[in-house]
Amino acid sequence: MDWIFDVRLTDGPLYWTALVLGLTGAGFLLFPPRNIGWRWALRVIAAAAAGFALVATVHWALINVFSVFPENIPDAVLGWVVPGVAAVLLALLRLPRGNWRQGILAIVAALLVAALSSVQINAYFGLNRTVSDLLGTALSRIPPLENGLQRQPERPDGVPLDGWAPQGGLPAGGALRRSAIPGTVSGMTTREAYIYLPPAYFAANRPALPVLVLIAGQPGGPADWLTGGSLQTHMDSWAAAHGGVAPVVVIPDPNGSQNANTMCMDSRIAQADTYLTKDVVTWIRSTLTVDPDHNRWAAGGFSFGGTCAVQLATRHPELFPAALGFSAEAEPAIAKERQKTIDAAFPGDPDAFNRQTPLALMEQQRFDGSGLYLTAGQDDPEFVAYMRTLASAAEKAGFTVRAHEVEKTGHSWDTSSRRIADALEFLSEKWNLPG
Repeated sequence: MDWIFDVRLTDGPLYWTALVLGLTGAGFLLFPPRNIGWRWALRVIAAAAAGFALVATVHWALINVFSVFPENIPDAVLGWVVPGVAAVLLALLRLPRGNWRQGILAIVAALLVAALSSVQINAYFGLNRTVSDLLGTALSRIPPLENGLQRQPERPDGVPLDGWAPQGGLPAGGALRRSAIPGTVSGMTTREAYIYLPPAYFAANRPALPVLVLIAGQPGGPADWLTGGSLQTHMDSWAAAHGGVAPVVVIPDPNGSQNANTMCMDSRIAQADTYLTKDVVTWIRSTLTVDPDHNRWAAGGFSFGGTCAVQLATRHPELFPAALGFSAEAEPAIAKERQKTIDAAFPGDPDAFNRQTPLALMEQQRFDGSGLYLTAGQDDPEFVAYMRTLASAAEKAGFTVRAHEVEKTGHSWDTSSRRIADALEFLSEKWNLPG
């Protein structure tokens, strides 16, 4: 039965089956019952209009009243929610009195349309690509970081990477591990981090490898880089083309829970900046065999994580002189209304927020020698505008900048998956890694 965990959700037979069954359910709901005729057409139009109005109203309230998300939900996602809601309304209208079979068929049809909407929304974001991703079965099998993979007392910093050649063979791919990273200085309580160790890390003469700290989106958590980000696949491919050498990747949790939003800042909400720059950095340097020279360190992330990476590169260029911002915002946010963000994090002190934003920092100081790699989905105009704003400001501030609109994508993990190989080459040039 293990095969079921490998079934694809974003393409393949299950995806197309959901499409066919969903359209069949929609056809049943749209087909008029007996003796209703044109009146049913009016009910269909009314259900569609009500579904659209309900989704639009709830979306507006989530963004502008409850501040659940700091940015609008993509139109494509809202567009797929509407059929699901309309299908439920049509099913209720079709519930006949005394005919339970028709009622059951109407409910099943609505569930099929709702399932189609769910599959399409998941495909848009690209978060759960397989059943295993959805259920977390692969994640549960990732072992804790064992002592043998931590720093070796006889050579804690490893062999210098320049001129390095492996002694003995290397594994075909890297390995994933998990570990708690305590908030010793920050006081934060966080979820476990995930670590990717490239093939070179398993050499008898383990080299001092560069470091890439990745942050996931919000809502979300570190595991999203393994599911939606397909991190191990991408890193193994890159390592295979570079003699087994790739960065050690650490994916910490600066939020603490699925829906929390610390904005990667030290504020009334949490000491998230301290967690990332003191607790996480200290843990990496004291636990893993990596290059102690921060000129070979970088931060990266998707959406909230991309924003966080740009913040780290502008607030702490001595720690992270390079950043990968996949679908990054121009500045951190909790709410669509900027004042709500300031009130939540720095009540009564807007300057405390303003002076920590990347754009303000890039106006005040130079970042010559630092690098910034940015992407945004071509179908995500809000984040394309953010990308262009950040790229322009970064170039003026001395960053080496590469910015790309990713074709035929919106605010999805494809903005990282389609460009991560190029982003790693960007870092490789920045780090002067051997061929």
